[in-house]
Amino acid sequence: MMLPVLYQDHHLVAVHKPSGLLVHRSPIDRHETRFALQMVRDQLGQTVYAAHRLDKGTSGVLVFGLTPEAGRALSQTFETQQARKTYLAIVRGHPLGEGRIDHALSRQHDDHDPGAGRVPTAPQPALTLYRRLAIAEMPWTVDGRYPTTRYALMALHPETGRRHQLRRHMKHIAHPIIGDATHGKGVHNRVFARETGVQRLLLAAVELALPHPVTGAPLVLTAPLAEDFMQAATRLGWQEAVPVSWRPQLPAGSGTIAAFDPETPSC
Repeated sequence: MMLPVLYQDHHLVAVHKPSGLLVHRSPIDRHETRFALQMVRDQLGQTVYAAHRLDKGTSGVLVFGLTPEAGRALSQTFETQQARKTYLAIVRGHPLGEGRIDHALSRQHDDHDPGAGRVPTAPQPALTLYRRLAIAEMPWTVDGRYPTTRYALMALHPETGRRHQLRRHMKHIAHPIIGDATHGKGVHNRVFARETGVQRLLLAAVELALPHPVTGAPLVLTAPLAEDFMQAATRLGWQEAVPVSWRPQLPAGSGTIAAFDPETPSC
């Protein structure tokens, strides 16, 4: 399996990570034998350096440094919140047209993380901006309580980088992301999968804007939606609601790079 390359130069490479793939080896899934870092290393024939992470179920833009220096600079960019990330998600219900979720989150550890047994730390500030792109009401009954079920297509922009921030924040406002087994509701996820044929976390990192780790030049990297995500959106009647640059109509590896205007919000 080859990961589509969205952008590459002598210092960094950006690939499109599919849903269901871990970024690197983790005790979360001891049985997994494939990792994005390993795959990109083998694909390019050189060492690569992880700069950030995407949840296993999240698809989209994933960046690696190609030198130790570039890897450190990229990591610093994410740690200091200089990278502007835009995600697309399908959520349950009809959230407000736009808004902000300013809700502190406690630090989370994996069950096998060495820090899992530590005394809980104070919640950390966490901020997410969101904009609703489309809504739908489908004749699907969940739990037999209502004859229809509501969904919304959302553009999400995390201002901070807390673990599972988007999934936890959407749950906090009672609009969990479809396919989220941890923060959503299983019966809703099963009904959605049955009706659409899509069974995955419907969260995708569609755009990443950041300064180049060596030159400082502004980069905007775009990853069109995976076919299964677009299938779900189409089933809900949102073919035209997905911005053109995020639709999976581009050939593999044809992600875009463009100048970034820091004054223009990406969400």
